[in-house]
Amino acid sequence: MLLFLKNALFTVVVPGTVGVIVPYRIGLRRMASGMPWSPRQYVALCLLAVGGAIYFRCVWDFARTGRGTPAPIDAPKVLVVRGLYQYVRNPIYIGVLLIVLGWAVYFASFRVLVYGAVVALGFHLFVTLVEEPSLRRRFGESYERYCGAVRRWVPGRRYVAAA
Repeated sequence: MLLFLKNALFTVVVPGTVGVIVPYRIGLRRMASGMPWSPRQYVALCLLAVGGAIYFRCVWDFARTGRGTPAPIDAPKVLVVRGLYQYVRNPIYIGVLLIVLGWAVYFASFRVLVYGAVVALGFHLFVTLVEEPSLRRRFGESYERYCGAVRRWVPGRRYVAAA
């Protein structure tokens, strides 16, 4: 139960702010109230749903397999290489970026798109400068093998952990 609460709190505070509150507020400035939905909004809804599903699947794997959260201060105790992590090393970030892209499409907002590019750059810098070195120290050779087999940002072939 405590693990569920920690994951819920992190989700609301970090991805909830970065992926929902900020881009929504940026895009809302541009939208006329009472606008009828167009096909663009339905495409946006699909992006939001896929991004959200990716994020929540990864949180599930972090909690169930890793016994931790996406928060760096309460990271999984075990290297998570199941679920979407079998295909790409950073699916949580990809999920959040799809959510931001969904808002950019929904509002047809260049500002939200630029915000998403800045967030993507921030994610990349955090992953390469902080997260990956930390994971290398914590998990050593198993993380090195994983990095050698699974790409950072572009999904690829399924990773099969050594027995």
